[in-house]
Amino acid sequence: MELRLAGKKALVTGGTRGIGRAIVLTLARAGADVVTCYRQEGEAAEQLARELKELGDNHHVIKADVGVPGDVTRLAEECRTRFGTLDIVVNNAGSISHIPFAELTAEEWQRVIDTNLTGAAFVVGGTLPLLGEGASIINVGSRVATVGVPLRAHYTAAKAGLIGLTRSLAKELGSRGIRVNVVAPGPVETEIDIPAPVRERYRNLIALGRLGVSQEIANVVLFLASDLASFVSGETIHVDGGI
Repeated sequence: MELRLAGKKALVTGGTRGIGRAIVLTLARAGADVVTCYRQEGEAAEQLARELKELGDNHHVIKADVGVPGDVTRLAEECRTRFGTLDIVVNNAGSISHIPFAELTAEEWQRVIDTNLTGAAFVVGGTLPLLGEGASIINVGSRVATVGVPLRAHYTAAKAGLIGLTRSLAKELGSRGIRVNVVAPGPVETEIDIPAPVRERYRNLIALGRLGVSQEIANVVLFLASDLASFVSGETIHVDGGI
């Protein structure tokens, strides 16, 4: 079955690498017009812009850091100016670090919380005036939110908070016909090289015996963005191979 989003307008944060990049290209190929953002200049953003150009003229790649409130305001204004309305908001931008809790500084705690949780909340707040009945908000969480992982207490707390935010927003915005859900990936192949011992451990833990790929996460986001998910809201969908 091919899902189509023709005429839909979408915002995807953190869209130039990994899962975010797969989401942007999947939505664009399904017919949506997409605005996405990146934090750092580089080849990844330039390459994505070139690929989107081949898919149509109404896609835009913008520099913005969702951990900075002023950037979020500017990003929402870009969407309003370019599209007028939005049908899909995907909060994918995130940040992670691996630090023993005893060594975790207040600054690093705040940075990770701001990017993964506070940024998502502000993006929803900033784009809410652009969302109408039938709109879909999709927050990209993580399987670690419900199991915990050593050295990532700040990241796990942020992703767990994203579930609570999603549940509350689903109830608050449901009367407006706006759906809000979480997609929670398990271990996924990315540009980051995963050490062989870690990869083998994941394979032993995952029922399907392998890591996922970014496209498999993007496929679930596409479903939630589509009208086929018109009665799905407040849910966390784990895409983790049965870990």
